[in-house]
Amino acid sequence: MKFVEELVVEEFLPTIRSMLAADLRERGFTQREVAEALGISQSAVSKYAHGEVTTSDRISADDRVRDLVERVGSGLATGDMSRVQALVEIEVVIRQLEDGDLLAERHREVMPELREHGGDFDVHDPESTVRTTEEVRSSVRRGLRILRNTSGFAALVPNVGSNLVECLPDAADVEDVAAVPGRIFDVRGTATVPSDPEFGVSEHVASVLLSARDAGAPVRGAVNLRYDPALIDDLRAAGYPTVEFAVEHGATSSRPTVDDGADREAGEDDDTTRPGVADAVREADPDSPFVLYQTGGFGIEPITYILGDDAPAVARIVRDHCQG
Repeated sequence: MKFVEELVVEEFLPTIRSMLAADLRERGFTQREVAEALGISQSAVSKYAHGEVTTSDRISADDRVRDLVERVGSGLATGDMSRVQALVEIEVVIRQLEDGDLLAERHREVMPELREHGGDFDVHDPESTVRTTEEVRSSVRRGLRILRNTSGFAALVPNVGSNLVECLPDAADVEDVAAVPGRIFDVRGTATVPSDPEFGVSEHVASVLLSARDAGAPVRGAVNLRYDPALIDDLRAAGYPTVEFAVEHGATSSRPTVDDGADREAGEDDDTTRPGVADAVREADPDSPFVLYQTGGFGIEPITYILGDDAPAVARIVRDHCQG
């Protein structure tokens, strides 16, 4: 009796690790860095490099496996993909190959009795909450890399700080929105990102995004910038719908949330509802991407928001049209 999981351990894992080790070495990783990225010993990396580990030609030749190695290797090399997401992506392919596919066929070869069964084994559902959340965090990382590489972005950061956010497909509150803890600040002309994206750490930009979505806007990403009439004019001239909204006080939240501090510093109430945003977006009904802005008030800093399909999409608009 042999379980399909044994084939994963004996054939798939050595093959995928060998392929990833080779991919990362080609990307300039040292043996130690490869070991850290894959969670294996340096001696294991050395064995993979010298062909001392038995691998499966059938698995290594599969286009899906090759694509997986490319995606994971690139993600680990750029930092866009965490080790958790890499694990999830590999697990997804394993489950696909187990479900009436390559590994299932290999299982039938070593367990001929299974052919008499005639049915497929739907072992696991490849879609998972972990995979979705890690994909969103990875998307925010890609957007942050674009912003950091944008000349003059630091000059676009408002006094309250910037944040780049992206929400889950079915986001209901700020806990479903990934952002930078502590916000992005201009430190001596350099945009400083203090830590890796997390969920539930932005109330200010997240609440604007959620309010726009509540009003029907098909957007999942947003970034806030300093307000400048010339900036609004440039974005409008570039073809982006621009929507002005009124700042409202006294809105109430239906639940306590984690705040990134921007609301208090901007003089606004700490809540997750933005009636002014929702009303303005509902009335304008703009296509994605679009621009939201408010011109400030007593104790309230004027702010510009760019909203779009995801975090990299809004970051590219900043790069292409909002040079500080």
